[in-house]
Amino acid sequence: MDRVAIIGASMTTFGDRDAWVRELLAEAGDAALRDAGVDGDDLDHLYVSNMASGEFEGQTGVPNALAHDLGALGAYTQRVDQTSASGGAGIYAAWQSVASGASDMTLLVGGEKMTHKTTGEATDVIASLTHPVEYKHGVTLPSFAGLTARKYLDEYDAPRESLGKVAVKNHRNGVDNPHAQFRKEVDLETVLDSPIVADPLRLYDFCPITDGSSALLFCPESVAEEYADDYVVVSGIGGATDTHVVHEREDPTTMQGVVESSEIAYEMADRGPEDVDFAELHDMFTILEFLQSEDLGFFEKGEGWKAAEEGVTARDGDLPINTSGGLKSKGHPLGASGVAQAYELYVQLLGNAGDRQVEGDVGLACNVGGFGNCVTTTILEQP
Repeated sequence: MDRVAIIGASMTTFGDRDAWVRELLAEAGDAALRDAGVDGDDLDHLYVSNMASGEFEGQTGVPNALAHDLGALGAYTQRVDQTSASGGAGIYAAWQSVASGASDMTLLVGGEKMTHKTTGEATDVIASLTHPVEYKHGVTLPSFAGLTARKYLDEYDAPRESLGKVAVKNHRNGVDNPHAQFRKEVDLETVLDSPIVADPLRLYDFCPITDGSSALLFCPESVAEEYADDYVVVSGIGGATDTHVVHEREDPTTMQGVVESSEIAYEMADRGPEDVDFAELHDMFTILEFLQSEDLGFFEKGEGWKAAEEGVTARDGDLPINTSGGLKSKGHPLGASGVAQAYELYVQLLGNAGDRQVEGDVGLACNVGGFGNCVTTTILEQP
């Protein structure tokens, strides 16, 4: 089977944008096409990763509108919704469309418009992904994060400061990302003194509400060679689903969806955790960086916090994590986040990451929906 390549990619500025989701999608989609020198009418398939355009702005039919805006009339269009893992699910769908032979040119654009809503309104839209049994008792994703963080800190004798150091690291990385929502360093004291949201987690342990979009252009590797001298390949990809009811899990500090999706991706790529040079993880909350880094096999269970303390996951460490600034600094426009993770891997692998550039040939992205309810893990490599 011909390997699937990515020959173009883009990312808009994340933050409070004076634009609706359709405009954000068109901005990223057009930039990715121009990056590869491909026209809209060359597209066979066009996918849009988006969780809640209807709920956030009453806008549906966004893939059809985007096809019009990009001059891609005739292309098959589809919206991909897998809550906050919509971007990763979109990558899986776009990869499948090319790997199956159904398409020789597939564009994926992920985006969300959120900041025009109040924090309460936006939080309620996001909370709708939880199981009704838990939702009716007022349990939200921040609640799960706080409870899990407390269990993790107690069980593995981890200091509270270790979580704060994740926020400090990712904000530092975000300074060098021109697309990031927050390009400002924070110190550990600021993180630890910020208001409590879900004890022991504080304001700086959470990612912001964000507008933004990101895009990737997929094709068979044989086609990629016609368009680009430099491209990356999807060497492995896997998806998995965990329990919808979080309290039914045997151990809430283990995300089985991360474990299983990564095992599939590693096997496909003929790689293991030790082969990954850098990673983009879904740090919607700081505790998730520890959990994912362990469930992906980078560190032993309960050892992720030590890696953060020792600088292993810093940009100049042995395994840089979230060189983009992560969701924490870069922002989290739900449908765009998973796509933007892959965008970071793409620019790193091509040596185009500027001041945040690290060395490596293999990158991994893990995009999580809810509190590990659904997960897509993607491995990108230089050809």
